[in-house]
Amino acid sequence: MASAFDRQQLTLAQKFGQVRWTLLLLLTGIAGIGAAMLYSAANASFEPWAIRHIARFVISVGIMLAVAMTDIRFWLRHAYGIYLATLALLAAVEVMGSVGMGAQRWIDLGIINLQPSELMKIALVLALARYFHGVNVEHIGRVTVLVIPLALIAAPAALVLRQPDLGTALMLLLGGGLMLFAAGVRLWKFALLAAGAMIAAPIAWQSLHDYQRTRILTFLAPETDPLGAGYHIIQSKIALGSGGVFGKGYLQGTQSHLNFLPEKQTDFIFTMLAEEFGLVGGVVLIGIYVLILAYGFAIAFSSRHHFGRLLAIGVNITLFLYLFINVAMVMGLIPVVGVPLPLVSYGGTAMLSLMFGFGLTMSVWVHRDVPVPRRGVGDGL
Repeated sequence: MASAFDRQQLTLAQKFGQVRWTLLLLLTGIAGIGAAMLYSAANASFEPWAIRHIARFVISVGIMLAVAMTDIRFWLRHAYGIYLATLALLAAVEVMGSVGMGAQRWIDLGIINLQPSELMKIALVLALARYFHGVNVEHIGRVTVLVIPLALIAAPAALVLRQPDLGTALMLLLGGGLMLFAAGVRLWKFALLAAGAMIAAPIAWQSLHDYQRTRILTFLAPETDPLGAGYHIIQSKIALGSGGVFGKGYLQGTQSHLNFLPEKQTDFIFTMLAEEFGLVGGVVLIGIYVLILAYGFAIAFSSRHHFGRLLAIGVNITLFLYLFINVAMVMGLIPVVGVPLPLVSYGGTAMLSLMFGFGLTMSVWVHRDVPVPRRGVGDGL
């Protein structure tokens, strides 16, 4: 007998009506703040960053809505395929990737420089959600059950480290680990992994590139090289502090407009915002992110199928890691690792990936009542 959902199959118009427009409005607000800051970064000019940022967001909204309208079972069926295709793109970077800022991370497609490592953040969420959807709850504690998800996490992280991109590799490892926790893996297993990581730390230190070791040492004592390796974080702290409570005013940031602040359109855009709008501006921006996270978790817990819950939680985890790492980095709480501020920093692939992820979250909401049967690990998943 057909399920209630199949008997009342939603039309495209009905799906469109179920879109959480408040969530889209919040995302638009974040992107609008990004456009305003990129306009300021270019000294009151839409070129070269703000106009492209706006155009990319408009395109990304279309992609997000298309993803949201697509049946959630489509994403379940093709989760592994999307993951493998993205992994192949990561491998292709080794052969045909273009080099920028000393790293080989992009594939030049003419109209856009595609960064597969950004796409992998969402592809990994899809693959892990698919895998654990088919794992019986009582079997999650088995070591053999964890071999495949650990391999799904380790393979792209290893390829990204070769580019090299330590920040993205850490995001993949942390995001994957948090998804394992969300799926039900016990804390003591993470404690064992943490102990193993501490034992392997000296080996890992030797395998880091010279600039990566310098970043970590600079984080511990940036004042030892104020005009070299410590310059970025010192200027960031000066800009943050000079903004005070209410900031210097829009377009009035001296650190950014006199070009003391490096990478103001990407990694350090939060610093520029805090200089111009102060503590209040920074808190307001973070508050909007918190509302988006709240929407994401509400959607996750509304889903009647495990795949949807894990998928929405995974996208939320990705957004949180973007936000936490970027803000902590520019404040000097963690080493500088080159992670953009989501939907605010200039960058096409990062925006496309996140909006695709939010499209998946929206699809979870639209199809929250769809029947998605669970099968055991050995039953074909």
